[in-house]
Amino acid sequence: MTWPGLATRLEGRIVVLEPLAAGHGEGLWAAAEDPEVWQWMIVHADESREVWREWFESALAQSAAGNEAAFAVCARASGEPLGSTRYLSLRPEHRGLEIGYTWLGRAAWNTGANAEAKLLLLEHALETLGCQRVEFKTDARNERARHALEALPAKVEGIFRKHMIVRGGELRDSAWYSVIDDDWPAVRESLGRRVAGKV
Repeated sequence: MTWPGLATRLEGRIVVLEPLAAGHGEGLWAAAEDPEVWQWMIVHADESREVWREWFESALAQSAAGNEAAFAVCARASGEPLGSTRYLSLRPEHRGLEIGYTWLGRAAWNTGANAEAKLLLLEHALETLGCQRVEFKTDARNERARHALEALPAKVEGIFRKHMIVRGGELRDSAWYSVIDDDWPAVRESLGRRVAGKV
């Protein structure tokens, strides 16, 4: 499946989202070594360099195949990789996709990097790609991610019980959220204020 224009450089005032490339590997590995970053992720890529390499190579392969579009979230000032995020669950025929696999190293927490990354991704999806629906999901126990999504504000759509089997058999309930095109003006204004407060 291809979606023209899906993976493109997105530039903000705090961060730049660059289509994920091999050259981002070392910087992202350095940002990813904190176990707390991966606590609620499907894989714990901090466990070993081999697990990390599998995660990174899978992200590159899925992007190359057009199934997803992975990005490196980089500091605009230095170019340093801070984390990663993706477009996935692509449904161009229904004008929808998901933003997920999002993580930032601890040094980027509370800096406005996450808010601006979401602003850039939502803006590109809803204004350039023509989406009418953008989805998010997270482990229902992940209070940090859920608070961040509710602060967008994204609409809570419910808990999908026993939605996934992760990390060798653990059952995960997933909390689902969305931003639709009708919500976008208010979400854009909210995120814009948050980013402006950090610049």
